[in-house]
Amino acid sequence: MIADDVFARAEWWLHNDPDPVTRQELTKLLDWARQGSPAALADLRDRFSGRLQFGTAGLRGALGAGPNRMNRVSVAHTAAGLAAYLNATPGPPSVVIGFDGRTNSHAFAIDTAEIMAAAGITTYLFARLGPTPLLAFAVRELDATAGVMVTASHNPAGDNGVKIYLGGQHKGAQIVAPVDQEISAHIGAAAALPYAVIPLSSDFELVPAWVSRKYIAATSSLVTRSPVAMRVVHTAMHGVGWKTVEEVVSAAGFSSVIPVPEQQHPDPRFPSVRFPNPEEPGALDLAYALATERSAELIIANDPDADRLAVAVPDDEGWRRLTGNEVGLLLGWDAAERTRARGETGTLACSVVSSPALGQVAADYGLRFVETLTGFKHIARVPDLIFGFEEALGYLVDPAKVSDKDGISAAVAVLDLASRLKREGRSLDDRLLEAAHRFGAHASEQVSIRTARVSDITETMARLRRRPPAVFAGADVVAVDDFLHDVREFAPTDVLRFRLADGSRIIVRPSGTEPKLKAYIDTHSVIGRPEERIRMARARARDLADGVQRELRGASAAGGGLDD
Repeated sequence: MIADDVFARAEWWLHNDPDPVTRQELTKLLDWARQGSPAALADLRDRFSGRLQFGTAGLRGALGAGPNRMNRVSVAHTAAGLAAYLNATPGPPSVVIGFDGRTNSHAFAIDTAEIMAAAGITTYLFARLGPTPLLAFAVRELDATAGVMVTASHNPAGDNGVKIYLGGQHKGAQIVAPVDQEISAHIGAAAALPYAVIPLSSDFELVPAWVSRKYIAATSSLVTRSPVAMRVVHTAMHGVGWKTVEEVVSAAGFSSVIPVPEQQHPDPRFPSVRFPNPEEPGALDLAYALATERSAELIIANDPDADRLAVAVPDDEGWRRLTGNEVGLLLGWDAAERTRARGETGTLACSVVSSPALGQVAADYGLRFVETLTGFKHIARVPDLIFGFEEALGYLVDPAKVSDKDGISAAVAVLDLASRLKREGRSLDDRLLEAAHRFGAHASEQVSIRTARVSDITETMARLRRRPPAVFAGADVVAVDDFLHDVREFAPTDVLRFRLADGSRIIVRPSGTEPKLKAYIDTHSVIGRPEERIRMARARARDLADGVQRELRGASAAGGGLDD
């Protein structure tokens, strides 16, 4: 009976799918399932047991046929639901749509534009693929009610997704609750519609060319002083960043930025990397090789939709990628200095899982400091923001122009800082030593444990709440903050924060995008010379990471299922 129901839903989908690729895929899967293949039947059940859930991160998942996959039907239902939401809001609605170079991104963007236009919404579509920050910028520049970006950011090659932004009082930031639930309800209503009955119209406009030109001009103007000559290697990670990066750094006066040729142009297969994420081991190997060959002084790397930035510097062993917390400290400190030089004030912000070093900078400069829940949908909404970041390589250096993380403007800010330091005969590492002297040395580590089942994460978090560890790596736990119940400044969320007697901090939470449990370790040292402080802080962070790994595995022992 269950199988018959799955077959009926699959047949309905097959007759309503406008995409010949996914129709053929589903036809083969149905044939295999009817021939008795257990794997095919399990695949069908997975695809048709529910639908991708729309939330504050929008919609994201594996490409394929069925409501629990990303495809033209799922995107059409999402677009129809968003159109219904926008038409229910006051004032004449408008939307701007962008897309990256992933499989089907252009098709999804066209479908979204045609559905929006048919719903009577003033619709702008970018003429060519581009980075996510450009879409966020366009929402504000065109005074649009909403923005849609078709991207799966740094997810694996087989994924795609849709991000939603809101204009007006939201200033082009990503959606937050309760808007996500309201849009989701409209999408749920639209999901009952066959694709063929959803109205389509080609009555949409292309985004004016001046929008991109204005973004390039605004981003290149972040440079505070004429650059000195520097050899810099850039990788776009097979994404859409290079064209815009090239125009921006050229306009800013950086003439020696060398792209990694194998990763320079968009390629939805991401053939040279296991995962198209600059945080992943091996992702920067081609950049390291080219930088060594060309005697480069710096590496900058964007993820595929260019909203994140990684930075690597030369060291005794070749190249070292700076952590997101180190780059956040450097850029936040720079923002604080520039704000003081202008005689102004403002707020520095980061997510709760990011290094508290930014708070030290804010205190030193008499600025306000705010911690938010993870995600730039929260960081971008902090009042009077002058800089915000999170440890996962996301930085907001120009909040007056873009209300989201922006890996291109962050790249310009890093190049500008590196150029000024080189003029003084110093480097980014020298600046980090100076930070260790002034603010103390901060070090961070992460522990990620993949799960076989989502329930394993839930059970482990419940055990940590019932029996919190008393000691981590020799340091007593002096306080436990439960963000579900005890931390009133945030909406309840599944996060635990352990404060240790030696001043260290450990935060444990489920991943928001992957089936894993994540722990964030932060330490701080003020003993000895700056070099000694950094060594001690890093060594303590590594010790704590080992201890945290043991504790999490111990907490999960009763239920099992946690793997490296």
